[in-house]
Amino acid sequence: MDSKLLLYSPKASLSISVPFILGHKSYYSVKSQFWGKNLDLRNRNDNLRKSHVPFQPIRAVVKRRKELPFDNVIQKDKKLKLALRIRKILVQQPDRVMSLKDLGRFRKDLGLERKRRIIALLKKFPAVFEVVEEGAFALKFKLTAEAERLYLEELKIRNEMEGLLVIKLRKLLMMSADKRILLEKIAHLRTDLGLPLEFRDTICHRYPQYFRVVATKRGPALELTHWDPELAVSAAELAEEENRARELEEKNLIIDRPLKFNRVKLPKGLNLSKGEMRKISQFRDIPYISPYSDFSGLKAGTPPKEKHACAVVHEILNLTLEKRTLVDHLTHFREEFRFSQQLRGMLIRHPDMFYVSLKGDRDSVFLREAYRGSQLIDKDRQRSFQ
Repeated sequence: MDSKLLLYSPKASLSISVPFILGHKSYYSVKSQFWGKNLDLRNRNDNLRKSHVPFQPIRAVVKRRKELPFDNVIQKDKKLKLALRIRKILVQQPDRVMSLKDLGRFRKDLGLERKRRIIALLKKFPAVFEVVEEGAFALKFKLTAEAERLYLEELKIRNEMEGLLVIKLRKLLMMSADKRILLEKIAHLRTDLGLPLEFRDTICHRYPQYFRVVATKRGPALELTHWDPELAVSAAELAEEENRARELEEKNLIIDRPLKFNRVKLPKGLNLSKGEMRKISQFRDIPYISPYSDFSGLKAGTPPKEKHACAVVHEILNLTLEKRTLVDHLTHFREEFRFSQQLRGMLIRHPDMFYVSLKGDRDSVFLREAYRGSQLIDKDRQRSFQ
């Protein structure tokens, strides 16, 4: 099987007449052992069958370890996000030119102290912003020629990739309990998914064959109108299929059999106790539950329910541009994905899959397998310019 899954529907009428490649990369193929030996694509309909693993109360038994490579990503990201916030304000102005005085009115939005000088801030980004003098005391700023070129190129790429954004929205809806999510909740993941600022008024209304905007008592929501089984395949399942094909090819096996996974291999520097390793191994032995399966019968607080929740978080992070998001963003979807109230504790319990960073104003969660040290293994085109 090709390492990339071509996702399309024969009924599709998207603006681009080519298949869309979702962000499944080869790095998953060597990390899928975290999902356990029971993941078997040949028995997808039996995912919700009872496990022989005894059910025990879910507790945060794994102590969180600080890992500098991930924390450094958050630290470096602070400057980038500040520059992007300023750019976002600037590009909404006529001719993309703005006075420093007007920018000063956005101090609170930018998280700036009152005493900090705006001109000194802009000069920290000489490759992005250019300060120009108009008149005796009028200072304005604009994008540099190179930053302007990259911004326009980014807009072009975003338009070209609209089909991929549609797939992300469809997959998000397909994982939800009622196949419907409030637009204000999707907005929390807007930047992480790469959606445009005006996605509620554009993309959400252009593809009624896939989803539609409906009115609810709590506000407008996006509702799925077409279920596509070709999209109901997770990144973990794709990686498992690749591993199976690779093993058969390398060992020249004639008889197809379930894969025999090695013990859990944790990143260098992440040392867990025997008890913690045992808990992780026991969790791996629970049969894999697809994030696209019907999970209405799973009882809250049980290992199978947590197995499903981990699969959902894994798939959501896989849909993001940088394979990470804020923990707060995920908590907004407790109702849609039936997450527990202790979502952060659940993420910490599974250091083999996720890393929770406390750096920054809010906690972030990383998809561990998508990173090598502080570097994202496969960078999205929309992020390459940044």
